[in-house]
Amino acid sequence: MATQANSDQLVGILRDTVVALVRRDGPDLSARQLGVFLTVYLTDGPHTVRGLAAELNVSKPAITRALDRLGELDLARRKVDPMDRRSVLVQRTLKGAAFLRDMRSIMTVAEQTAHETVVPEENRKAG
Repeated sequence: MATQANSDQLVGILRDTVVALVRRDGPDLSARQLGVFLTVYLTDGPHTVRGLAAELNVSKPAITRALDRLGELDLARRKVDPMDRRSVLVQRTLKGAAFLRDMRSIMTVAEQTAHETVVPEENRKAG
């Protein structure tokens, strides 16, 4: 039962985070764009289009479309690899780092809210 509560809590944190991101005045990313963004920012690089496609198990054109949007928003940038001009490197940006910092703050609030609304097991049995 604790696992179910924990899973529900995690889904609630995700929901509250996504809703807060949608409501605020800022970029509205699709799930794929957010997945690419978080992979670039939370895993060690260097990142390439080919590598991201393999890691996320999606096509290179899907990664390219996500990176097009992230580039428009200045959350990530592409650069030709100087060591292999056939390869494109994906780089982090200052605006992307700020977006991640905001997202972490939003998630922290959502997590605190989730913990405040959870009724301890012993209180449920007593009531």
